[in-house]
Amino acid sequence: MATDDRADGSASRSMDDPGLWSASEQTVAIAAGELSSRELVSHVIERIERLDGDINAVVTRDFEAALERAAAADAAQASGERLGPLHGVPFTAKDALMTAGIRSTGGARELADNVPDSDAAVVAAARAAGAIVIGKTNLPRWSADNQSFNDLFGTTSNPWDLSKVPGGSSGGAAAATAMGFTGFEIGTDIGGSIRFPASYNGIWGHKPSFGLIPTTGYLDHIRGGTTEPDINVFGPLTRSCDDLELLFDVLLRRETPWVPQLPPAPDDVGSLRVAAWLDDPYCPVDGDVLSVMGAAVDALEASGVSVDHEARPDIDPLPAWENGLWLVRAAMTLAGRGEGPKHRDWLEHHITREECRRKWAEFFTRYDAILMPVSFHPPFDHMPDGTFAERRIPANGVERPYIEMTRWTILTGMSYLPATVPPLGLTPHGLPIGFQVVGPYGGDRTTMALARRIGELTGGYQPPPRALG
Repeated sequence: MATDDRADGSASRSMDDPGLWSASEQTVAIAAGELSSRELVSHVIERIERLDGDINAVVTRDFEAALERAAAADAAQASGERLGPLHGVPFTAKDALMTAGIRSTGGARELADNVPDSDAAVVAAARAAGAIVIGKTNLPRWSADNQSFNDLFGTTSNPWDLSKVPGGSSGGAAAATAMGFTGFEIGTDIGGSIRFPASYNGIWGHKPSFGLIPTTGYLDHIRGGTTEPDINVFGPLTRSCDDLELLFDVLLRRETPWVPQLPPAPDDVGSLRVAAWLDDPYCPVDGDVLSVMGAAVDALEASGVSVDHEARPDIDPLPAWENGLWLVRAAMTLAGRGEGPKHRDWLEHHITREECRRKWAEFFTRYDAILMPVSFHPPFDHMPDGTFAERRIPANGVERPYIEMTRWTILTGMSYLPATVPPLGLTPHGLPIGFQVVGPYGGDRTTMALARRIGELTGGYQPPPRALG
């Protein structure tokens, strides 16, 4: 097969295993007749059956039907028909996404036998682009944790270190992507659920600007699927930046009048005005994480991109995070019989959020992007016991409240900003680290372009050793 050593360090055609190629490379190989869709789907199924045991990422499997769909894709190609830009590429769907004809539970016992008769809008878009669903990936109950375990399917582990979490809530999705069990995945993110798993598994992730990609079909409670919660977004998890850009375009809203008009990618990434906010007393970052992020910024500067290390938005981060945390909790709380937040309460917090958004917008008149941590700590040990209030996370020798892990992600997410996470490298303990490339609302193509440059410099996606077994 042809080789194509990619500058961004993404899954390269020079690898022998097509399961580890990017989805873009997989679909090109299918179009060129280098392998059939059925061969690729069969190969990915074999990888899951051989390698997923201790990881436990793909928890519901629809292999027989997937092989039938792959055969149909091959027949279409033989007759001269291309089904779309993802023709014949297999993918898994996070179990929070409604998937027609396949059990979809949200990780909750209440939906243990739920088989939807329709797809989430993003699943439908991926299928319409020619991709083939092969199964569902694990997550925490109702997508409400930075780990990925539940009573139905048990615990998903990080493919780089089975004693560590893969992040959440899209932990199974990210682990499956890192391991080559899927061509790509679609994560959800209300408090960091794309960004943490991307960082913790050494893959690419993009949290889009709020509203650009439809979020109907989201199973975050027993009657979920018909509404679109505040702050929550859906976005791609991939092995290359090419795939982020491809999936972003595939998943964008198409229904009128909601057809996004977005600025194009910059012609010259080197001319971007970039800031770096890598650490702060508001949320001190573990030394191992800071070292990997700092090396990536150093490489970016050495490549000719000017980085301002002092620039900050005119935001007091602690009250901004506290306000954002309230809004996230409100979006995740089911009110009933007088319980839960009142709409008037939400409006007051929304006003405060809009003030924060205006300050971010003013900052982005002077800068095109800002580099920020995803997590103040690397992937942590499984922590199945205790409540959010009881759990503690170690960083720099200090035990900190579990909920503080969202301090960097909610600060940007509740403000509806886009954030791209490129893989940056490994800590001395061999654990992956990424950071957020954050831009102005609607600046998704800029954050992906800058992240691409960073990936070129840091090596981008590298498969976990277990993926090569």
